[in-house]
Amino acid sequence: MAENITLTQLALGISFDERQSLLQKLGSYSVISSAPLYGEDTGSGDLDLSAAFSALPWYLRMWYLILSVFKTKAPAELFKKHQLVRLGKKIESKTPGLYNSRDKMLLGAFCLRVETLKEASRFFYTTLDTNATRDKGSLFAFIASIEMPNVHSKLQTEADPSIIAENNPYMMESEIRQAATNAMDEAFSMISTEQRNAMYATVRSLNCLKGLSSFLFDRLILAFNKKSASTDTSCPVNVVTELLVTLSNILFSFKVVPPMSLLQSLFVFILQEKLGEHGFDIAKETRNLSTRAENSLAVIRSFNKEVPLTWIIRCATNNTAFVPTEISGGEDWFAVYRDFWRKRNETLFASIVKNRQRQELLISFEGFLQGGLPIPLENLESETNPGGMPIKGGFTLAFLRAFHVAVFMTDINQILRPLLLEGDFVKKENRLEFTEQYNTLLNLESDIRMFDMALAPAGSYGSRYQQVLQEVTALQVKQRRLQAIIEETQIEANKIVDQVRGVSFAVLSMLILLLEDDKNGTRTVLSNFSNIAERNSGFVETAEKAIEQLKRLIELLNDIRTMESR
Repeated sequence: MAENITLTQLALGISFDERQSLLQKLGSYSVISSAPLYGEDTGSGDLDLSAAFSALPWYLRMWYLILSVFKTKAPAELFKKHQLVRLGKKIESKTPGLYNSRDKMLLGAFCLRVETLKEASRFFYTTLDTNATRDKGSLFAFIASIEMPNVHSKLQTEADPSIIAENNPYMMESEIRQAATNAMDEAFSMISTEQRNAMYATVRSLNCLKGLSSFLFDRLILAFNKKSASTDTSCPVNVVTELLVTLSNILFSFKVVPPMSLLQSLFVFILQEKLGEHGFDIAKETRNLSTRAENSLAVIRSFNKEVPLTWIIRCATNNTAFVPTEISGGEDWFAVYRDFWRKRNETLFASIVKNRQRQELLISFEGFLQGGLPIPLENLESETNPGGMPIKGGFTLAFLRAFHVAVFMTDINQILRPLLLEGDFVKKENRLEFTEQYNTLLNLESDIRMFDMALAPAGSYGSRYQQVLQEVTALQVKQRRLQAIIEETQIEANKIVDQVRGVSFAVLSMLILLLEDDKNGTRTVLSNFSNIAERNSGFVETAEKAIEQLKRLIELLNDIRTMESR
């Protein structure tokens, strides 16, 4: 696989056999414990204080009634306070060094456990932050290829507009779109209840993992008055109660180990930059990732078992009824998945339309270019040069290059050159404008050739592009730098095309006005057009032909722009 492989390529560009082989290797190299992650004792038996108070022996209820007279508080409130005191002492007894119930302070041992949990949860952070947020569709598609291989296979083959078009070359575009849509709907209808549940569980686990890895651990840790990495630190629990509740909800929701399909997908995305490297050892890399994942999950499991977070929150909030709640997430998996495939099919369909328009344009070029064909730029990305610069506008420049050779130099220049050399312009500024316009068209092939040289590996653009390609850096950083160079190059290509379009229109307008002057006997542009026409046989007819050629040039440039904008 290429070094800069994308998520969509990972999701769709691997054949079924390659995918199964890769996943089998990942599965054989990965050993993850399936022990539940969440094991905190929430003490749910003490939640209903009213029922608990009513269930007390009569003499204890009498005792709280007597105390209420002296404390001026309701018996139930005194009972609640007593329960909270007991819970605080229970925390201190079970996990000493975590919490000071009397002062309601989190202690240094708690901070150290949070720091350990932070490091463990950040194992997946980079991949989750990039893939689960920026390109959820591709990630879901890859996961679905594992959980629903039959559905994935149908979507990738029978619902692919390009395959439908290839097998039915005479099918109309509207029919291709409808056939692809019907096949896609059929594929979605094949999803069984078991597959839906599996996908939901996987995506929900992904959401919980992302919630934990992106939790604001630093804000919680900074709340402690830390002087060193020792346990000599503390934090008022009321300062971080909201953060503790959020963390508790995430941990409570993340009860089970992520499904192997999710871990395999994440492993592939983590290793995507290395998959094509020489000497890449998938067994070694996967075992390393598996070990790191297992260690991270073990820390989460240990934190849940040894840190009574729910009890601490109950003491902090004076709410013995507090229980963590499940966080949402995963419910939208099908909508995201379906949208991914619909967008993919629209992209493929647009490519089909573009290719057909390209072929139609090539046919129309034959007459205009007098049997010639566009002259491609050597250093642009193409089938023969996949490492070239990938910019839009290459087809337009190739067409203009052929236009300069086959049309401008042979026909249009036979009109413009005499006008430049012999013409007496009525207005001086008109001569200056025409000279500039003529030079633009005359130097067109040279300008395109120079631009092509700049795209070469040794050129001003190409050298920078190749340098970034060879850099050993993060994939995202590399893609941003490459895109910046491509956009800069694109601006230069557009500048050439836009300049030719504008100049062609200006020259066309001038020629039309010259012929109108000749017909009407006026002299708004040149004072000696008749003399030039007399000295050059067939000059008027050639000028009329040039007008039609320039009109056709502008039409074709507009058609090409429409095609390349897809």
